[in-house]
Amino acid sequence: MGKIRLTAAVIACRFTRWALRVIGKGGTSLPGEVAVRLYPDILTDLSRDVSVIIVTGTNGKTTSSRMIEQTLVESGKTYFCNKSGANMLGGIAAEFCQNSSFTGKKKYDWALIECDEAAFKTVSKYLDAKCVLVTNIFRDQLDRYGEVTHTLSSIIAGIKNSKNAVVCLNADCSLTVSISDEIENRIVYYGVDKEIYKRTVEEISDAPYCIKCKSQYVYSYRTFGHLGGFKCTGCGYERPSPTVSVREIFETTESYSKVLLNIGGDEYTVKINLPGGYNIYNAAATACVGYALGFDSKTDAAALESFECGFGRMEMLPINNARLRMILVKNPAGCNQVLNFLCNNKERSLFIVALNDNYADGTDVSWIWDVDFEKLLDVDESLSEIWVTGIRADEMAMRFKYAGISTEKIKIKKDYSELIDDIAAYDGAVYMMPTYTAMLAIRKRIADKFGFKEFWK
Repeated sequence: MGKIRLTAAVIACRFTRWALRVIGKGGTSLPGEVAVRLYPDILTDLSRDVSVIIVTGTNGKTTSSRMIEQTLVESGKTYFCNKSGANMLGGIAAEFCQNSSFTGKKKYDWALIECDEAAFKTVSKYLDAKCVLVTNIFRDQLDRYGEVTHTLSSIIAGIKNSKNAVVCLNADCSLTVSISDEIENRIVYYGVDKEIYKRTVEEISDAPYCIKCKSQYVYSYRTFGHLGGFKCTGCGYERPSPTVSVREIFETTESYSKVLLNIGGDEYTVKINLPGGYNIYNAAATACVGYALGFDSKTDAAALESFECGFGRMEMLPINNARLRMILVKNPAGCNQVLNFLCNNKERSLFIVALNDNYADGTDVSWIWDVDFEKLLDVDESLSEIWVTGIRADEMAMRFKYAGISTEKIKIKKDYSELIDDIAAYDGAVYMMPTYTAMLAIRKRIADKFGFKEFWK
């Protein structure tokens, strides 16, 4: 009876996904929700004998997953992944259904799963992970996740369910490192050993005080937010020495970063195939996963130079003479890192923010007032204009006005079709910073008009 229900659930899932895509929908979560409703233990059955890598944390999940995917490719592994970014239980179940036979037999040896940090404690009950990567913990959408302690507790619960997993933790994040006190798993740390940018935005720390004794942290250096060489002035809790780390940062450009990467004592000069300081962290995290799983470190390093970025995560979309780079944001920490990137880039460019307040974006957009948009005044001459769009475009325009940016430079463009036409008429670099649903909607229109692949491909 169980086999019959399993087969019925897989067929229902795959038919639902096919039907949704025929009518032009992504169909990323609903098909899996149908399967789980028909057979609640479907993930347990379909993941049996599959080596599962889970990537979770606040920022960097999708890009780290794309980097790890390239490592699997170059290591000769057969795998599948939830490339569309559907990282809740339904989306993950859909990927397992899609990549199994109708009778539930596996097609691939490995599964690379990006998992929402709030969903991890549930998903982990069904998946026996071989490796869990925790990227970092920052304050995120308050209406969905609450304070950082709630996110931390959810991740700890997920790891406790993953008893057989080696766990990769960010040594520079005091919140992430504290997980080590709560789990019995083997742990491998990664980090960045020095400052990334010469000029940085002003940021509100999500973890200014020691999670153990509440004394204030001091830092030998900071990379961004509360990340860096932290040490508690009270109890001595401090950054552990990472096994995988970025030792030197030689160059950061509009297109890449060149770094010296230490992987378990072996050093490689690596050209990371994406710009931005947060992608330096994603690269170190990827190398850490490879090291934890026993992959060849030279192959791991090489993969960082050839991977394809995830949709909307520093994705380059050339439109006529415009070089549009789309950079998803959802919280102050991620947004400030985009500004760090822009403020260290001298090229004249157009900056666009697309702010929505749908459920998937976070209905509370008050976080934009915690972002250091005032820093844009330092590069005011490099910004030709600032355009705002999306449901909350007017509020975003007001935020820029309060940041001191000239109202003559701020343009409100609520119609996506007109926005895309105006981008297509621009000559030069364009940086768009959308929230999630704005990214999906705008990117779909761009894909339809200019022939780019859909986000789930």
